Amino acid sequence: MTKALPLRSRAEEATALLAPLLARAEQLAHAVMPGGHGRKRAGNGDDFWQYRPVQAGDTLRMIDWRRSARSDSQFIRQKEWQISQSVYFWVDRAQSMQFSSGANLPQKADRAQILSLAIAILLARGGERVGLSGEDLPPRAGMKQVQRFAELLVAPKAEDYATPDVSHLQKNATAVFVSDFLGDVEAVEAALNEAASKGVRGVCLQVLDPVEENFPFRGRAVFQSVGGSLEHETLQAGDLAQRYRDRLNERKLRLRDICGKTGWQYKCHHTAESAQVAVMWLYNMIEGPK
Repeated sequence: MTKALPLRSRAEEATALLAPLLARAEQLAHAVMPGGHGRKRAGNGDDFWQYRPVQAGDTLRMIDWRRSARSDSQFIRQKEWQISQSVYFWVDRAQSMQFSSGANLPQKADRAQILSLAIAILLARGGERVGLSGEDLPPRAGMKQVQRFAELLVAPKAEDYATPDVSHLQKNATAVFVSDFLGDVEAVEAALNEAASKGVRGVCLQVLDPVEENFPFRGRAVFQSVGGSLEHETLQAGDLAQRYRDRLNERKLRLRDICGKTGWQYKCHHTAESAQVAVMWLYNMIEGPK
């Protein structure tokens, strides 16, 4: 009961920041890709994309004879892919994401929100369908969907650490999981295995604060989870540094291995790094060649 008020306060604060968050995400999306964007992939559609040389397996009906007559080679006329995809986001909103080691750094939750929202804006502009996994927000197209997406994105959760929710993922969809992934790694593995069994492929972006990576603590220290459920006191924090770094590195390698085995992509992003670079990486992973 004593933790309800802080959580409620965070919820009210997050709601108040919704409009600025949307504005920042729009700005970030525009910086990454000014104006609209196209999904330049070959596929079924009406719009011309490019010509390519004839390859093994192509039929005579596919050849563009007018273009081929202008050279010694034969060419296929490709059209742009126009079938929209469904992209599910799972963005960790547990208490562990509320951490920031300094006033000049954003909370992990803030960075996760703005990255996810910027990608959702870019996808929506291109006609893709976006939704939130674990929420009553199945993938839909349009900027109204982005508004609802943002509203749910800023609502904090009560648990210390969260696990990806894959229960409502559609077959052969694309997914984006953004989290610190500091909770139960076995649960993450089970979630990705379940997603892969549905033909879902995607990316896991691990968001960490630089302090969580470097562990600069010395002497007496009390370590407490943001939600307060875990606590550890030590008189020699420096003695824990190397063991902590080794454990964190093991976890990152484990996450990378899980992603590799399930056909997903993994990247670790620190809140001191460029948000724009992270958005570019995410966008390329989602909208790259299929």
